[in-house]
Amino acid sequence: MESALYYVTIAMGFSIVLNLILKRFGISQIIGYIFTGVAVAYSFDLRHISDTHTLELIAEFGVVFLMFTIGLEMSLQRLVSMKTFVFFNGTLQVMVTAGLFFALAYEGFHISLEASLIIAMALSLSSTAVVLSYLKSTKEISRPYGQRSVGILIFQDIAVIPILLLIGFLNSGNQDIGKALLQTALSAAIIVGLLFIIGKRVMTWLLHFASSSNVDELFMGSVLVIVVSSSLLAAHFGFTYSLGAFVAGMIIAETRYHNKVESDIAPFKDLLLGTFFVTVGMKIDLAFFVAHAGQIFAILLGVLLIKALIIFGIIRIYSKPKIAFKTAMALAQVGEFSFAIFALAGNHQLLDPHLSQMLVLVVVLSMLITPFMLSNIASVSALFFKDPGMTEDFGSFSGEQNHVIVCGYGIVGKFVVKALRSEGVKYVIVDNSYKHVQEALNDGEEAYYGDMSKLVILDKLHIQDAISVIVTLDNLEKKRLICESILGYAPQVKVVVKVISLEEKRALRGLPITVTVDGKKEVASRLVSEALHCNL
Repeated sequence: MESALYYVTIAMGFSIVLNLILKRFGISQIIGYIFTGVAVAYSFDLRHISDTHTLELIAEFGVVFLMFTIGLEMSLQRLVSMKTFVFFNGTLQVMVTAGLFFALAYEGFHISLEASLIIAMALSLSSTAVVLSYLKSTKEISRPYGQRSVGILIFQDIAVIPILLLIGFLNSGNQDIGKALLQTALSAAIIVGLLFIIGKRVMTWLLHFASSSNVDELFMGSVLVIVVSSSLLAAHFGFTYSLGAFVAGMIIAETRYHNKVESDIAPFKDLLLGTFFVTVGMKIDLAFFVAHAGQIFAILLGVLLIKALIIFGIIRIYSKPKIAFKTAMALAQVGEFSFAIFALAGNHQLLDPHLSQMLVLVVVLSMLITPFMLSNIASVSALFFKDPGMTEDFGSFSGEQNHVIVCGYGIVGKFVVKALRSEGVKYVIVDNSYKHVQEALNDGEEAYYGDMSKLVILDKLHIQDAISVIVTLDNLEKKRLICESILGYAPQVKVVVKVISLEEKRALRGLPITVTVDGKKEVASRLVSEALHCNL
């Protein structure tokens, strides 16, 4: 017990220091966790425990909580609206990708039939943990390519179930695969029925009473019980833990508690997800990697290119080329569920150990480079596709003088726009969130998608002729960059910035901002004013 605590403490400390360093260079913390796993495994000779059931179970619950938070944003109504992305795009992607990899393995490399099937199905999957965590943290999940990526990933999670069943079928020699699939379909109907009919009432009741108690620990405990119970129920019927958590999240998304639940569950999700990536790093065999580096990189490059081309072709059927390209870049890697597939196949002696280790390293490396691919997805796509998007489409902007630029169309931004409209002031809306721009356009507003920290955007907005700029964004780092760009490009323009805390006010203190409006302070002032007015 003491040694385990010793290793955990060292791993946590190492990952914190490493991620603080990597953050300065804009490198994803996923990379830090993976390198932590490598360092800890070799420093303390712990590679043998990376495949232990207990550690894998703890790590898997990082993906479970991630899928739960995704479910919170995917109400049943929204999932129905995404049926094309989930079932059409997802089905085609898995079937075409698996079919092509099977042909290459079986015909091209003369691998056995059973091993070729397992390899093909494993390589057809993408990484839920890496891609969804990035899409959520960057708010790209609401972008067109983000929605298509989420749809395909949801279907891939569902597809894991028949894949694992097929491996069991290959090992047992049982020819009645139709019966196994029928039992799976019946189990799916039972679990969905239990969760949506009975589970929804139980979840709502539990959250209601936990919330009314005004004790945060009880509410948090209720959420944990819901997540873990749903996951265990799904696992009992032969499904993945994460699928049960996803359905539970969808159910809570229909209630008024989903925002509080999402904020409360975030620390558990991030901590356990970090544990998952540490175990990924512990799977790296450096000696084997050095001895077979050429083959591993060749396979990796081939897998990335083939998957990207297939996904691009499928998404291109109903989407623009730029959206298809971004989706292909986002999903070209191989996912974490491949580890479970290779492990199960290895236990049943269906896969050669040498080949299995090589494929595991391909999966790890593909997950390792994915954060770099995702963070550069916009700049890379811009090299190939010059079609005018929302960011560049400022040609319709009249450029009239004495206008107000509203940066951000969130909740506060909408109130600002409403007030400007009632005063008859000319204004234009700019936001770096695709979702918010779409909302503004749907509301009949003149809105543009762009980053106001870029000088080219400021020039197209004729900022020198504007009365003022009202910044309503919440992200402090982005807020500061925008203010620095505006004040450097057009110092005479009045800049009004919303701040939500004393820390934010201090962080912006060095800039010559005209006015900073403290939301909490203004609310307090208004409350006192109204209270005194009522007593007069």
